[in-house]
Amino acid sequence: MELRNRINTSAMSPYQWLIIGLCVLLNALDGFDVRAMAFTATSVTGDFGLSGSELGLLLSAGLVGMAVGSLALAPFADVVGRRPMILVSVALAAAGMFLSALAHSPVELGLWRVLTGLGVGGILACTNVIASEYSSDRWRGLSIGIYTAGYGAGATLGGMAAVSLQGSYGWRSVFVFGGVATAAVLVLLALLLPESGDFLLTRRPRNVLERLNRIARRLNQPPVTALGEVRAADAGGGRNGIGDLLTPANRRATLLVWLAFFATMFGFYFVNSWTPRLLVEAGMTPDQGVAGGLMLTLGGTFGPILYGVLATRWSSRGVFVAFAVLSAVSMVLFISSAGILALAFAAGVAVGMLINGSIAGLYTVAPSLYAARTRSTGVGWAIGIGRIGAIVAPMITGALLDAAWSPAQLYLGVGAVVLVAAAAVRVLGPAARDGSRHDREPAGAGAH
Repeated sequence: MELRNRINTSAMSPYQWLIIGLCVLLNALDGFDVRAMAFTATSVTGDFGLSGSELGLLLSAGLVGMAVGSLALAPFADVVGRRPMILVSVALAAAGMFLSALAHSPVELGLWRVLTGLGVGGILACTNVIASEYSSDRWRGLSIGIYTAGYGAGATLGGMAAVSLQGSYGWRSVFVFGGVATAAVLVLLALLLPESGDFLLTRRPRNVLERLNRIARRLNQPPVTALGEVRAADAGGGRNGIGDLLTPANRRATLLVWLAFFATMFGFYFVNSWTPRLLVEAGMTPDQGVAGGLMLTLGGTFGPILYGVLATRWSSRGVFVAFAVLSAVSMVLFISSAGILALAFAAGVAVGMLINGSIAGLYTVAPSLYAARTRSTGVGWAIGIGRIGAIVAPMITGALLDAAWSPAQLYLGVGAVVLVAAAAVRVLGPAARDGSRHDREPAGAGAH
């Protein structure tokens, strides 16, 4: 695996940063595509005469599609390649956006939102893997942090664009804009995005040496002269599936990373969905509650970048554990300080920064757990399990609020859930990544 070792140990080339940039662009588009329904909720409700529960179903449709896409589409990337599945997934997301603009009923709109979510789920799993595989050991954490930050940037800039578009052309124009932008990026990807080198090295498709050397030239690396033996972990032909993740070699890591994703996504969607309402319950005015929610968004913009910077110096897993523990602490501080506005807003920035950084940490850690032949399947299923946590978090919170739980009790309970994620990552076994130094201490770093 000579090319893999060179990528791990060499300085990042301009082409590698271009690949990371393409992944960031895709994640930004995902942020816009997923949040498009939230941006247009008021207009869609007025147009279709929706009840609160009907709107809730529409808002959840995209998340359900994302979970199914991560679970069902990502495994194909380990069989046909990362690049083809990214292109298919982007095409599905573009189609879902265009069709949403043409919807004539809430049912139609819900179906097209599921289709959009399917594409986004496939994109998230595959681009996470591509970004990880084309990053060096030293810069992998930062690369994934930058990639993760793209989601928030897309949601923020998309929200600004949505306000302008709706005011001039109505809510359907928001989906048209998203479809056009997604289709334009599809063309860009077809021209610039390479296949995964790890996929080529392990699956050995036709003309593999020629394709690897085309990639090596773009990376400013010497040509690949021999392929070597396929590692035992990557042997097995085209067989693929969830069963591979639960073999004796993978079962412990798989169950732990599923638990970590579920718990972290549960906390992430709890704070992002319920914070404005719970701050009002805790004594703030409605405007102050909205401002508190915006503090989370502000912190979330910087959290993944901070995580990535720290991961260049210390273990990716160690930094995640620190972020998750501090997330739980900051949640309790946040709701406890609701009566002191400046302190509450500062704590809100910290919550957003730390919980978003924790997501970046899981996106960094997950690919390191699996050999190349099962990597997209492993990451896709981890994200899919996490999406289940995202779906149930608002529902459970609503039920507990109806059962007279206080905001402080809710934040304390969710903080405890996030601590479970920290514990799960802390006890993970060693990385299984193709013999690389992935997720170990970078050169010159001390133990963390």
